[in-house]
Amino acid sequence: MSQAEVRARWLSTCVLPHEGALRRWLEQKRMRGVDLDDIIQDTYATLARLESVAGIRNPRAYAYQTAYSLALVCLRRARTVSIEAVADIDRVAATSAPSAEEIVSDHQELSRAADVLEELPHRCREVFVLRRIHGLSQREVATQLDITEGTVAKQVHKAGQRLIALLGRGRKSAARASRVRITNEPYQEIEND
Repeated sequence: MSQAEVRARWLSTCVLPHEGALRRWLEQKRMRGVDLDDIIQDTYATLARLESVAGIRNPRAYAYQTAYSLALVCLRRARTVSIEAVADIDRVAATSAPSAEEIVSDHQELSRAADVLEELPHRCREVFVLRRIHGLSQREVATQLDITEGTVAKQVHKAGQRLIALLGRGRKSAARASRVRITNEPYQEIEND
C-alpha cells in the first residue's frame, strides 16, 4: 500500500469520524471572520499532505491542533484585525484543548455507540464495521463476505437507521433534528433541514 493510500485510509478511519465534534469545538470558539468550512477543508488538506502518519498517536488531538493552528493563521492574516478578533485569539489560545467534560462526554458516546453496535445482528454489524469503520468499498465488503453489493447497501442502511434510532439525533428532539440520509460512501452524510 502506498503512503498516499495509507494517509487516505488513516484520514477516513481516524480523522473524518471526528468532524462533527471538531466543527462544534471550533464553533464554540466564536472566531469572527473565520469560515469553519474552509478551516476544516484546510485541515484535511494539510493532513493529507503529511509525509507519514505513523508517528501520530492521537489522530483526533492532532486534527484539533491542526485546525486550531489554521484558524489562528486565518485570524492573523485578516487585513483588518478588530478588537473582537484579538479577543477571539486570546480566548482560543486559552482553551486550545477539549475540556475534561468534552472528553468524558465523547468517551460515553463512543461506549454507547459500541454497545449499540453489539446489539446489531452479526451480519449487519460485520458489514457496517467493514464499510464504515474500516472504510472498505461496497465491492470490497461484498467480495470479502461473499454477498452481493445490494446486500451490503441494505445492511449498512439498516445499521445506520438502527444507530440513529438508538443513539438519537445529536440530543435533539425528533422535531428539531436534521434528517440524515446514510449514503453508500464512507463518512458522508447529507443533511437536509
